[in-house]
Amino acid sequence: MRSHRTTARGVLFLAAILALSAGTAFASSQGKAPAHIVFPVVGQVQYIDDFGQARAGGSHQGNDLMARKRAPAVAAEAGKVKYWTTSASAGCMLYLYGLSGTMYEYIHLNNDLTLKNDNRGKCVRGTAYAVKNGARVAAGQQIGYVGDSGDANGIHAHLHFEVHPNGGRAVDPYPYLQAAQKLLFASKPGAPFALTLTGTVVDATATQLTMKVSTSQAYPSGLTLTKLNQSVVLNVPTSALVQSVEASGIAHIISSMLVATTGQRVVVWTQPAPATLKAERGDPGALSAALVQLSG
Repeated sequence: MRSHRTTARGVLFLAAILALSAGTAFASSQGKAPAHIVFPVVGQVQYIDDFGQARAGGSHQGNDLMARKRAPAVAAEAGKVKYWTTSASAGCMLYLYGLSGTMYEYIHLNNDLTLKNDNRGKCVRGTAYAVKNGARVAAGQQIGYVGDSGDANGIHAHLHFEVHPNGGRAVDPYPYLQAAQKLLFASKPGAPFALTLTGTVVDATATQLTMKVSTSQAYPSGLTLTKLNQSVVLNVPTSALVQSVEASGIAHIISSMLVATTGQRVVVWTQPAPATLKAERGDPGALSAALVQLSG
């Protein structure tokens, strides 16, 4: 049986064997990852294409996504999770066996009980993981918390993320991350939220607005995400206030979204609503506008 490297520093060969066998029944024969996955971390992230870089245990088998400690780590696609808790180098990690047959590795998850580097936590649900071992999850569902466990201890919190099409050898995650859909926000299911979305008009009807979102700001968390560059389709109910804003800042009420033109700058404040995974992903129709301001 061939082996595959689970971390840049060489997790035990036995871990790879067990992980592959556990995912066999869940894999398909597609042989490649989906063209568009969900970006695996919610929040401000910095990363480069460091796949293949020389490391102490061999070449780097993933990309390191630098993020704040305990930032939500979410499922790149729908699938099944499996904990791995016995690697000194990987620390708290999990495997996500995607419905496409792709296996993803989430490494160096959180093991701290505070925002300091206390190392007093364990690889358990609530500290490292957000779902139970063996859970089936939806794309974008939170499955863990970013940290610095294992040989990342004391280094900037980050997620080491790997992509293994058809459960085979690791491939460069960078192209998948660059094309990935980013969640607009993360929240406990059912918690109230609202968003301010800034971008440009793609298309508009009397009851719907399709916009290319560049920036999202969530309330009450205050999380602001920039450079999103993703399309979102929002409902525009008759109760929504639609305004045209002059260069001077003066706003005028307009009667219909039909006056919107492609490429026009737009800012949307969404209606407060209970948080859902569909809303976090910005699925078509999952968000409804309370106020729309068109300018330019």
